[in-house]
Amino acid sequence: MLRIVRHGRRIKCKTNTFKSTPKLHFTHSLPMLPPPGTVVFNTVGRPQYGFDVFSVDLHRHRPPPHASTDHRLTDGLSINFNAQFISHQNDVVFVSERTGSPRFYITRPDNKPQPLSFLPNALFLDRPIIRNGNLYFVSTHHQPDEVFTSWSAVYSSAVEEGATAATVTRLTPPGEVDYSPAVSLTGKFLAVASYRSRRWQTNDFRELQTEIVVFPEADPGKRVTVSERGGWPTWSRDSTVFFHKIADDGWWSIFRVNLNDSDEVPISENSCSPIRVTPPGLHCFTPAAFHDGKRIAVATRRKESGFRHVEIFDLESQTFQRITEDINPNFHHYNPFVSLDSSQLGYHRFRGESTQGESKYPHLDKVHSPVRDLQLLRLNGSFPSFSPDGDFIAFNHTLEATGGVKVVRSNGSQRWTLLKGRTCFHNAWSPTENVIYTSIGPIFESVSKTVQIGRIEFDPVHFTDDREEVPFKLTILTREETGNNAFPACSPDGKSVVFRSGRSGHKNLYIVDGVEGEFNGGIRRLTEGAWIDTMPCWSPKGDLIAFSSNRHEPKNSEVFGIYLVRPDGSGLRRVEVAMGVEGGRERLNHVSFSGDGEWLVFTANLGGVTAEPIGLPNQFQPYGDLYVVRVDGSGLRRLTCNAYENGTPTWHNGDLVLCHVDGDGEGENWDKLKAEFAEPLWITCDV
Repeated sequence: MLRIVRHGRRIKCKTNTFKSTPKLHFTHSLPMLPPPGTVVFNTVGRPQYGFDVFSVDLHRHRPPPHASTDHRLTDGLSINFNAQFISHQNDVVFVSERTGSPRFYITRPDNKPQPLSFLPNALFLDRPIIRNGNLYFVSTHHQPDEVFTSWSAVYSSAVEEGATAATVTRLTPPGEVDYSPAVSLTGKFLAVASYRSRRWQTNDFRELQTEIVVFPEADPGKRVTVSERGGWPTWSRDSTVFFHKIADDGWWSIFRVNLNDSDEVPISENSCSPIRVTPPGLHCFTPAAFHDGKRIAVATRRKESGFRHVEIFDLESQTFQRITEDINPNFHHYNPFVSLDSSQLGYHRFRGESTQGESKYPHLDKVHSPVRDLQLLRLNGSFPSFSPDGDFIAFNHTLEATGGVKVVRSNGSQRWTLLKGRTCFHNAWSPTENVIYTSIGPIFESVSKTVQIGRIEFDPVHFTDDREEVPFKLTILTREETGNNAFPACSPDGKSVVFRSGRSGHKNLYIVDGVEGEFNGGIRRLTEGAWIDTMPCWSPKGDLIAFSSNRHEPKNSEVFGIYLVRPDGSGLRRVEVAMGVEGGRERLNHVSFSGDGEWLVFTANLGGVTAEPIGLPNQFQPYGDLYVVRVDGSGLRRLTCNAYENGTPTWHNGDLVLCHVDGDGEGENWDKLKAEFAEPLWITCDV
């Protein structure tokens, strides 16, 4: 039941009921939950975003040198994005991650944003639209039983003031996948980018192979495909749908479909053809139509600019009016939206370094977990590894040439530098001493490129408030001429290190002495073959080593499964996560054991894409999410579900309590938010 009560301008949302959702089964049942603890992981690029929603008054907008500024509509907390106007004022409904997962908020001028708290407890919510007292949105709270299937579907719910009940209704047919809903001016019709019921293709994260589908709001089963390709639909009144797709000449362009006037189904199957609207020579995507039928707002990428900007395209004169480039030429601007009276143009962008609100990002940030007693923390860095007592975490702040190795207190309060001025990646803290093993050299390189295993010794007594750098002793454990040696993992007794090496011409696993390395302690080969064995992790009991490998399909470097082997090389077996034919599509990496050694956490491509990647900053793998599974392959469960690339997890036994942050919202030596995120690397103007 939903009841919205106004107290001044404040809205309160109370309890509700919604349709029950099926449990997550995938290919196995869930015999039990994974053990309590904390998983710390990395999300590519996410710590830098600092997005807020902004708008421009089009009646007052002028080109330089008299260009007006944009007006911030959100409050500078967390990241805020994908908004829509809900009235003729600057009221918007938007997505915010301030609670640790995407949730919907309504903001009104000079008032604190209010959550729409009656929605299902999904890991991912997106693209909210409020029209005629109804909320339309994307959610992942219905969990499919099969792998390689996106969880995204479109739903609706009543939100009008005084409503006595709110039932969340699925508008997407069972077994199908929809993205990017759009609602017509009267609210009679919806359009979606539909993936239908097809299995997600591993490389389908550039131009998603979606169709533009329209249907009446009152009868969502009457679905009609109006374009076999296309995404991000938007309505002009009830009669025209605009959308983007890649034209035959290679440019992302806006197309339109003119529909029949009807109160039931706006168009007959195959009764019209899409018409290209925007010209070649620049990319245009994520359109938002004005209801006057004469203009569309689009995000563009031009040859002369390295930034995405919002422009207005006049359909009659075939000319562009540049908007955001006049205001903020050196920021990316995303996903425009237009007010119902066509006077306001909105979008989201980096909030800037000088504006009010959060200006720094914490070392550790709590993320909503779907598993009780299993905490998820996003690290501002990658490849975390806990100290034996759990008080500290070693990690790589960046993977650049000077990134080195850093240590952060596990409550997130302070950070120190160990090794610096060198490229380092993947760390392993010895379970028995103050030693961190790391890979020194460039990442993502060939078997012959020199990368070495380093042993870093130090004294934790130097982790004090008055020190930024900690003295250390560095010992190289591998020979320079042996090529690419990386991904060390230390045995529970601290005596041995397993790592991946390309010294034979193929990347396989080797074990060396944890102190002397291969110089005096010798080296032992663990696996052998013309494939890739990589990213090993030693179990807490010392009886198993887990690793990723493509040995089941050696000629394909895009697929990896999880394997287990004993330290003596015996008992090699695959952990069958996706069964049968689907197992050949797995891309499972960065495996780590739970504290009891019975579960594995890893990064996987098993869930499909949750949102159209074109509307996001660059993500190499927007399908990269964290999963857990028992070592026997049962109990598969998804931990993260978002539009980011999550990876490099590690599992700690205990529950961490993050440090309290003062009212200014900024902790000690946190990083400043910067707009150092790139366009998707597959968007190029060299067409």
